[in-house]
Amino acid sequence: MAPRLDVGIALGYGKDEERLGHVLAADARHAESVGLESLWTGDQLISDLASMPDSTLVLATVAAATERIRLGFAVMVLSQRPVAWAAKQIATLQRLSGNRVLLGIGVGDEKHGWDGFRAAGVDHRERGKLTDEALALLPDLVRGKPCVFGGETVRLAPAAPMPPLLFGGRAAAIRRCLRHGGTWMAAIDAPAKVFAQVPGIAEEAASAGVPVPEVVITVGLALGNPTAEDLDRQVRILGAHGLTEAEANATILRGSADDGAEFLASLAEAGATRVVGVPFSGDWHEQTELLGEAAARLPGTTSTAVEPTRGER
Repeated sequence: MAPRLDVGIALGYGKDEERLGHVLAADARHAESVGLESLWTGDQLISDLASMPDSTLVLATVAAATERIRLGFAVMVLSQRPVAWAAKQIATLQRLSGNRVLLGIGVGDEKHGWDGFRAAGVDHRERGKLTDEALALLPDLVRGKPCVFGGETVRLAPAAPMPPLLFGGRAAAIRRCLRHGGTWMAAIDAPAKVFAQVPGIAEEAASAGVPVPEVVITVGLALGNPTAEDLDRQVRILGAHGLTEAEANATILRGSADDGAEFLASLAEAGATRVVGVPFSGDWHEQTELLGEAAARLPGTTSTAVEPTRGER
């Protein structure tokens, strides 16, 4: 039996910002119509790399425009929010979407800078500790169970099922997977380097008596016939994440839909359970269609394909 592999795509920004809501809704419907399993957005109050709208509002817009596709945080910087507010946002998004949220959580890093932490009144050096403290309360808050704040018991409403947890990053993310359960959303890296860590993670999980975390791989997208400039830009962006040129090239999905399906199948065979494609350059809609075609060629993939409405083809 072929391994299961869910395939999603990151939303793109920077186009037609005055009509951002309309663009996001149309993009989300397009991704759903080609059968992709999930849509993902980043979460930074302030980033040195890109201008990002608020992640919860982006995913609420996507939820209202779609029926089945799942809605992923990649990743929510939990330490920048009071945990009760974060829980309220997550529970509300679960209600609005019919429980389609995939809750990626991370701590943020120097690539995005520390201005967002300063603006939120948070010492970035405490972000790991604050994340762990929030995680101790978050599931009960989302589920509407009583929690104690300042000696007083509070309960949030409306409640919702706690979404699946994914932890983004490297060693600390793996530790959180083993402590809280959930999926490891590996930092952008060459797949071979990610999979080389899986045996050690499996040993740690066995020692702790917990399930081995599933693995999410992030890849660049250059399917079809990208220009040399597009490919160079992708390699430079991946290089900013610490990858060598060879590692960056090994992290880019390229070629035809058949080539893409072969690459995806190799990731599934190596142990990935979900792949998230990021179109760092090129046409977002074209990359979405080609990724959907590649995913459709895989046995056992999750499809959300729906017929596009008139005027959205």
